[in-house]
Amino acid sequence: MRVGRGVQRFFQIAAAGVLLAVAMPGAGRAQAPTVTPPRPVVVWNVPDVDRLPDNDYGRLVRYGRSVLEQTSAHIGPAVADPAQRFAGNNMACADCHLNAGLKKFGLPLAAASADYPGYSTRTGAEATLPDRLNACMTRSMNGRPMPADARPMQALVAYLSVLAEHIPADAKLAGGGAGAMPELARAADPVKGEAVFAQVCAECHRRDGLGVRHNPVDASFGYSVPPLWGPDSFNDGAGMARLITQANFVHNNMPNGTSWVAPQVAVENAWDVAAYVLSQPRPARAGLDKDFPDLLAKPVDTAYGPFADGFSAAQHKYGPYAPIRAELAKIKAERGAVPNPNDR
Repeated sequence: MRVGRGVQRFFQIAAAGVLLAVAMPGAGRAQAPTVTPPRPVVVWNVPDVDRLPDNDYGRLVRYGRSVLEQTSAHIGPAVADPAQRFAGNNMACADCHLNAGLKKFGLPLAAASADYPGYSTRTGAEATLPDRLNACMTRSMNGRPMPADARPMQALVAYLSVLAEHIPADAKLAGGGAGAMPELARAADPVKGEAVFAQVCAECHRRDGLGVRHNPVDASFGYSVPPLWGPDSFNDGAGMARLITQANFVHNNMPNGTSWVAPQVAVENAWDVAAYVLSQPRPARAGLDKDFPDLLAKPVDTAYGPFADGFSAAQHKYGPYAPIRAELAKIKAERGAVPNPNDR
């Protein structure tokens, strides 16, 4: 029987605790746990999915990659079988998780399977990998949850499990996330960002930001260039709807083909153009006010309330963030937690 990473990690920690209790004098007394920082993984040892055997599991994994890259063709709102219409837009998971989830600072997924089960600050509960995937399905894909036993869900889980096969459960990927460039001391400016968009982004994403479909007639073919706003884009509860995530993503990946090694969009311009994109209309997700049972766990760039601090929604959306962080640190020191009044 194959034991999941989370279970393996639990028994490793438990065993280490028993050995320490035996070896250390005064072990019967309560002691503060030793926190080991995550080990950085610079070289990603990711299996080649195409070299997996041509058996049921290998085909499932490759199907998972196809679901990631051609999401609308498998589970989009225009697929033939209504029961399989889980995504609410015609974007693909790979529009945000670049290179099928394998690009550094392109919101990679190489360690996603190793990170779950894990605690979700957004829900205040333990989350499985399917839970996390459904968060993307209902936010970034503006759709509905997939059952854990649905074949596309099983395929995504299988694909991500293979990617993380050689990633330690306590590891931190070098190149994970979207990056962490310096923040502005001012608010990001959508007006300045509009000029940057016209100069850098409009050629691919179009002036109206609605992207370019593979097939103008059949939406299920998805996009060659994804929309950045409008009815077929991610909703306001998505991770990409947060300024820090989007600005870093732009800086390290745009225009398409850019590498974090040689960014093409200057730091200040990346903040401003991300502000412009996020100032545009997009689908609204209901119930966002119930996110984050502890409001102190809410990311500073979450643009919707309620908030633990007294700063405006506009400042949470566009910054600057240093004053917010300072206030949150003060509140945390004084109160420890701030319950969300809408968490019922």
